Amino acid sequence: MFKPLLTSMMLCIFLLSLPFNAAAKDFFKAEKLSDEGNVLPFSPDVLCQVASNTADYLSLGSSYDPHANHAGVFKKMGISVYRVKKTLDFICQTSIEDSKAGRRSRLHDMAFLQQHFDIIRWVPDRQQAKQFEQQKTLLKNLPEDQILLTKYYIKKAIGSAVPTTERPFALYALPYDETKLSLEQAENNKDQLTRFKFSKQEILAGALDKNNLAKPLVYLSRQDLEDSLMQGTVRVDIPTDTGMRKAFFNVHRNNDHSYDRNLKKEQQKRYWYFKETNGVMGYGKDANHKILIKPQVTVAGDMALLGLGKLMLLSHKNSQGMKKHRLVILADTGGAFENNAYQLDLLSGYYHGWSDYHKAWKHVPDYTEARILILKQ
Repeated sequence: MFKPLLTSMMLCIFLLSLPFNAAAKDFFKAEKLSDEGNVLPFSPDVLCQVASNTADYLSLGSSYDPHANHAGVFKKMGISVYRVKKTLDFICQTSIEDSKAGRRSRLHDMAFLQQHFDIIRWVPDRQQAKQFEQQKTLLKNLPEDQILLTKYYIKKAIGSAVPTTERPFALYALPYDETKLSLEQAENNKDQLTRFKFSKQEILAGALDKNNLAKPLVYLSRQDLEDSLMQGTVRVDIPTDTGMRKAFFNVHRNNDHSYDRNLKKEQQKRYWYFKETNGVMGYGKDANHKILIKPQVTVAGDMALLGLGKLMLLSHKNSQGMKKHRLVILADTGGAFENNAYQLDLLSGYYHGWSDYHKAWKHVPDYTEARILILKQ
């Protein structure tokens, strides 16, 4: 009965004795998990879906996607992609066993999490965040022991199959000269392809329409278009002769302009070309291999730093001072997460815009304790 405790203690000593790089040493450390508080209600089946989809992507290997399919900074702590996949598999195994037994999921039990997972605490790189605090007040007030937890949502919009006065701006499919090219082939021919020629402002001014260079998928208002580019996915209701068609559109490839954290969204030059999908798609090297994700159990973060697929426990205190925990999986990213060791972005749900999103999430703090959970060996 003492073996799990002894193994955990030995692992902690081992982790703390390893040679770290600067980031690991300063911001990621082994820790014992407290049993204080409760895990917020969630669907274990939904968490399993995201875990399984993410594990499938990891199975494509590091040669397919060296940017995401790696252990991240945790490699220096003895963590491998194999253990990350075993962690994701364990989530599904537990969910299936509990469902068959007709019992409440053990993933809601803090003692169960203590028993089965090694814990790595993440505190923010406040020096890195300082570069952007003049533009973002939330970074100016970043605590020493909590990361910034922003929230993103699936944009809900009303669209049109043709341009109108209210909805004149298109989401475009990949330009015609690239539709049959792999991502690697496109990268090798950047100087010849339409995708790399125009900024967002040029596209909105009609650069693609002049010579019929790309297919418009749906037309939106400027606000809905900007939100779609920022959120990465949009669910659009499109009026038809027989009723309303619901469609999902997800980012495919962009024009290779960098995201500038110091500019407002309307000023960004990056433009994403979209693709119609059957759901909300998260991270993926290309549209043909993106991870199907779900709200409230998915976070976006820095893939180069953290590596895809990390199971995380996010913790905060509610208005009554009681600690609440949320289980999530790193299965998405974005332009704001390049060299970002202080933030995660939680996929919150489906909203038309700021007002209905804010009404649903105003009670959730902007900062959270963050821990990475790795299945014990």
